[in-house]
Amino acid sequence: MGARLREAGRFAPSLGKEQSARSSRVNAIIHYVADRQNGDGGYTFCQGAESNAQDTYYGLEILELLGASFPHIEKTVKWLQEFSLDSIYSYYFVGKALSACREKSDGRLRKVVSSAISFDRYFGNVDVYVEVSSEFTTTFMILELASSLGMEFDGSKVRNWLLQYRNKDCGFGAHGHSNINSTYHAVASLNFLKHTMNDLRCTEEFVRQCEKPHGGFTVIPRSLTPYLEHTYYGAMTLDLLGKDCMFPSQTADFILKCQRANGGFARSDLGVSTFENTFQAVSVLRKLGMI
Repeated sequence: MGARLREAGRFAPSLGKEQSARSSRVNAIIHYVADRQNGDGGYTFCQGAESNAQDTYYGLEILELLGASFPHIEKTVKWLQEFSLDSIYSYYFVGKALSACREKSDGRLRKVVSSAISFDRYFGNVDVYVEVSSEFTTTFMILELASSLGMEFDGSKVRNWLLQYRNKDCGFGAHGHSNINSTYHAVASLNFLKHTMNDLRCTEEFVRQCEKPHGGFTVIPRSLTPYLEHTYYGAMTLDLLGKDCMFPSQTADFILKCQRANGGFARSDLGVSTFENTFQAVSVLRKLGMI
C-alpha cells in the first residue's frame, strides 16, 4: 500500500506541471483573441486593422473550442447583422459567426444557399487562385451552410462531380494532382452529402503518405516540410474517416512550436500568428487531447 502511494506521488508533480502548462496555454490563446476585438465588436488578427468577417468567425470559434465566453457579444451580433454581404465567403463567415453567437441568420442566407444549389453554383472552380485553400472550398461552404440550416436536396450531381476528382492515389485534386487541402474539402463535402465513408477507405492511404513521423502533415506526399494548415486538413480528414493520427505526440510538438509569444499560432515555427492558423492549431490539439 505504501509503495503504491509513493509510486503515485512520483507522478503527481509532473501531472500537475502538465495541467498547469495546458491551462497557461489556453489562457494565452484566449487573451490573444480577446485582445484583438475592436470597439465595434468585430475581430481582426492584426491589431489596429478594421474588423473583418473571417477573423470574427475564427475568433469566436477559437473561444468556443476553449470554453470561453464571448466578450461584448451584443456588439459582435450587431456588427455581424450590419455587415455587407457580397460573396459566398461573406455569407459563410457571417452565418457561421452568428450561429456561434446562438443567433438565427435572416432569410437571406437560406435564399442564397438555395439559389446556389438550384443553379449549381456550388460546384466550385478547378482553376483557383493561389490564395484559395482548394478548388472545393465553395462547395464545402455551401454544403456546410445547407447542413446547418437543415436543408434537404438531391446531392447526387455534386457528389458525382466531386468523385470525378478522386485520383489514382485515392487523394482528391484537379488535373490528376492530389493534395491534402483538396482531399479534406472533398471528403468533408461528401460527408455533408451523407456519402458513405467506407467508399473512401483508400483515401486514408493518401493522407498517411502526407503524415510525417517527425510530426505534422505536408501538402503532398513528396514534400518534406509540414505546415499548420496542411496538418489541420490531414488530421481532420483522418477524423472524418474514423482514424487517428499515427504520430500524435510528434504532431502536437510540431503544432506547439508554431505558437508565438502573443499566444497565437503561425503556419510554422516562423511567421506571424493569425486567427485561422490559431483555429487550426486549437482544433487539432483538442483532437489530440492536448488542450
